[in-house]
Amino acid sequence: MNREELVKEINSKQSFLVIGLDSDIDKIPKHLLETEDPIFEFNKAIIDATKNYCVAYKINTAFYESQGVVGWQSMQKTIDYIPQNIFTIADAKRGDIGNTSKHYAKAFFETLPFNAITVAPYMGSDSVIPFLEYPNKWTILLGLTSNEGARDFQLLDLGNGQYVYENVIKTAATWGNTNNMMFVTGATQAMELTNIRKILPKHFLLIPGVGTQGGNLQDVYKFGKTEDVGLLVNVSRDIIFAGDNLDFAEKAAEQAKNYQTQMQELLQNS
Repeated sequence: MNREELVKEINSKQSFLVIGLDSDIDKIPKHLLETEDPIFEFNKAIIDATKNYCVAYKINTAFYESQGVVGWQSMQKTIDYIPQNIFTIADAKRGDIGNTSKHYAKAFFETLPFNAITVAPYMGSDSVIPFLEYPNKWTILLGLTSNEGARDFQLLDLGNGQYVYENVIKTAATWGNTNNMMFVTGATQAMELTNIRKILPKHFLLIPGVGTQGGNLQDVYKFGKTEDVGLLVNVSRDIIFAGDNLDFAEKAAEQAKNYQTQMQELLQNS
């Protein structure tokens, strides 16, 4: 999916919502455990209930990989089930030497046909470029994350008034372009978005941390939006685990609709 198609979907649905399918086998409704593939049945119901309110689904691969072969099968069936007009993200946080990254790219862009993958930049350009070589695919680089440990490295002052994360995103932006690279910026770091936008005025940003983690949607939009929105805001647990009974999908739909309504108001009033 290219940038034009993604922006068209955002405008059509009046939404920049990403729903994270962090489908933890220990948290899905108990009655699904009796089915042949509980994780896929859970995802299928969530997708059916929420697909009109979001523009993307983000699959956190750890919840699937931890289940071994059956988890990979669940992930394959899920990615095949998601409608073609909806952007798909493999939240895999890969990144290794070039030859290894080529195989990671093949795994998530060919074998599993995701539109995008999250990538860790620590090993530098040769670990990232193999992902950027795929046309109409996106590399989503970790920029400034929302976890407590972000202070360990990302927010270290380099001594010249610049944080480590600033140097990372400034350098990494030269490896790709606004049509094949996005950056992760945690919603709990919303006040840093103004600064990030000085460095990345046109790139799309993937923003996790809204909802359960405490990020504020209004602040994210205020400080992070661009002319074509330029934001994908991810909400996971707050939507997919809104209910844990037979009506779990309906509860998820209510939450997704609530976020979409808030986003529509922001889009129409800006």
